[in-house]
Amino acid sequence: MSNKPGARNPVMAKQFLLVDAHNVIFARPDLAACHRRSPATAREELVRVLERHQDATGTRVVVVFDGGSGAKASSDLSGAAGVQVIYPQAGQSADAIIERLVLKYAGTHGLTVATNDNLIRTAAVAAGASTIGVETLFEETERAEKEMRGTLEQLRRKR
Repeated sequence: MSNKPGARNPVMAKQFLLVDAHNVIFARPDLAACHRRSPATAREELVRVLERHQDATGTRVVVVFDGGSGAKASSDLSGAAGVQVIYPQAGQSADAIIERLVLKYAGTHGLTVATNDNLIRTAAVAAGASTIGVETLFEETERAEKEMRGTLEQLRRKR
């Protein structure tokens, strides 16, 4: 289910997808099973899926994981695709980071939060962001990838 607040400012050119990573991992049986065997592998697989989503849609993806252990929050970019990955500092939750980012950026960017966490969804909508559930995220990713493959196939045929 998608929550779309009022019309967006047309000046907002950049669209962002903010992902509640562990919520997504545990909502997907395949990723949850992978996480039980190897949390790092499950995180890597989720980032790979989200890189494909970013490539197929043009929407910038920011992934927030729980489990930071440093004195301050850390952030890096995954591979060449540039999906931004954030780990909160020790003692801080991914939910707190997501709420802070939503409050800071929802008014100036097209921002969608992907989570099944109802508290995060409520806070996101109240701040002016849109929300999507985990299954919708994966459906949109599959649809966008299929469209991209179709476009590439058409371009190949024109050669």
